[in-house]
Amino acid sequence: MALLDVCGLPRGAWDWDPLGEAALAAGAPRSSPGHYAFGARGEPRIAVPRGRQPSEFLQTHCQGSNSSSGHGIELAHGTTTLAFTFQHGVVVATDSRASAGSYISTKLFNKVIEINPYLLGTMSGSAADCQYWERLLAKHCRLFYLRNKERISVSAASKLLANMLIEYRGMGLSVGSMLCGWDKKGPGLYYIDDNGVRLGGPLFSTGSGNTYAYGVLDSGHRHDLSVEEAYDLGRKAISYATHRDAYSGGVVNMYHMKEDGWIRVGRTDVSQLLHQYADAKK
Repeated sequence: MALLDVCGLPRGAWDWDPLGEAALAAGAPRSSPGHYAFGARGEPRIAVPRGRQPSEFLQTHCQGSNSSSGHGIELAHGTTTLAFTFQHGVVVATDSRASAGSYISTKLFNKVIEINPYLLGTMSGSAADCQYWERLLAKHCRLFYLRNKERISVSAASKLLANMLIEYRGMGLSVGSMLCGWDKKGPGLYYIDDNGVRLGGPLFSTGSGNTYAYGVLDSGHRHDLSVEEAYDLGRKAISYATHRDAYSGGVVNMYHMKEDGWIRVGRTDVSQLLHQYADAKK
């Protein structure tokens, strides 16, 4: 209410049609602020987009639009991320396609969050949710180090993230993350999601292309893999997943978590990899 008073837009002016008759009937001036005229007069005003009613527009993009109990916005997600442990640490590989619904917003997005030199997190779901909560986790990990003069364990860090997310369960968060690192017990890998689920294991894959990645991982994963074999397995799993999943693509971003910290292996275009694999079968 205070914002409307400050910006000079009557409450009835929100309910207008594309020609502005409803706004005029509600007492708003004919020259209502448009996209290009916003701020031209020098006083603060709310720029309301012309066109459909916001409530009508949102109903077509929300869950349960026919119910009166409220609407949850349907967010279209798509990605492929994976991580697995082996004798030389943990390999993390992701695709790089960031999609906004059916629109590809960028083809070179890094879905690995560098929490600290000994912890990595992956992003799956809402990019904003994953970035916020894992950056908040990075702050708490740093505070733990300053208080205790030692690094937080991978298990404790994953539990901390799960405890933060479970407090907001059912409130619309979209997070499916893998947390990996190296501590006193060696390499560790955990899966955490927005429901507070926390699972530890030797390999995980998240995102819309995870079923295709699991097929490659399950057939090729071994604990005694060499470093190059592990790199090739990660690249192959992501590449085949992007070939089958329309919401995944771009390049393969790969990290290797070692005892002395993570290193970035590099990124490889999935199209080149798929052509290499096709030529090798001939």
